[in-house]
Amino acid sequence: MATSDNPPPLTTAQKGWALAAAALFLLAVTFAGFALSQGVLVPFAIGWVALQIFGYVGALKFAHGDFAHPLFKSQVMLHIIGLALLVLAITRATS
Repeated sequence: MATSDNPPPLTTAQKGWALAAAALFLLAVTFAGFALSQGVLVPFAIGWVALQIFGYVGALKFAHGDFAHPLFKSQVMLHIIGLALLVLAITRATS
């Protein structure tokens, strides 16, 4: 029986989505550091980190801590799209 002191173990799907969210967040923080040091895309970098913080916390609140909930999955996919747009913008700017 799970109590508040001993939560149930995470499933493989929950671990996967949590890992994807953590990787995207670390990538966003890394990009924010780069953007601040170089002075390029600073509003995007800061906004992306803030959007991730509020998005993940809000999604987990409504999902009752379930990382495999469709709302949390949609947050992860939203940030994958943001990453794709960032890569596209950098690619177009350098070519």
